[in-house]
Amino acid sequence: MLSRLSRAGLQALSWARPGQGSITSRSNEVGAISSYMICAGRNLFCSATISTATGSDSNNKPEAKISVTFVCKDGEEKLVKVPIGMSMLEAAHENDIELEGACEGSLACSTCHVIVTDVNFYNKLEDPVDEENDMLDLAFGLTETSRLGCQVVSSPELDGIRLKLPTATIHFKADGETKPGRVLPLHGARHDGSRSSNS
Repeated sequence: MLSRLSRAGLQALSWARPGQGSITSRSNEVGAISSYMICAGRNLFCSATISTATGSDSNNKPEAKISVTFVCKDGEEKLVKVPIGMSMLEAAHENDIELEGACEGSLACSTCHVIVTDVNFYNKLEDPVDEENDMLDLAFGLTETSRLGCQVVSSPELDGIRLKLPTATIHFKADGETKPGRVLPLHGARHDGSRSSNS
């Protein structure tokens, strides 16, 4: 289909080129573009109709998913299926897992902090961007394999990943000031402000 669209586009350009700058060429250009759009629309419609009729439409294929284990704050493990392309923050919310995400994935907080329990999986992740590193520096219980759940996106190579939720979160406003009374330690955990050497 793409090659047909490309050929139609080249044809439209060839119609528009003769006598550039004249009134006639301007009307040819408009006509060529209109013809191109009509042709493109027909090709898209025909291709969509054919793929739907033959059952090759992507909506008929089962959605690819990976297995992810969340280790909750109380130690309970929850195995969930996560569609490819979904963030771990979204996956946690869809599966009633207590991972806050106060900034809704905009890299303005550290409340979706997760710890990748296996360094091999951690090494398969994209490197964190500077904004993520800045937020991780504010996270409670930071480790060498800490990431923000909103930035960990499911992909086939992450099938089987285990993510541990820290025992507490620290809430920050967008300007970086802590909100009073919002440090939430659980099970006697403490925040030492440094990454542990557990990997």
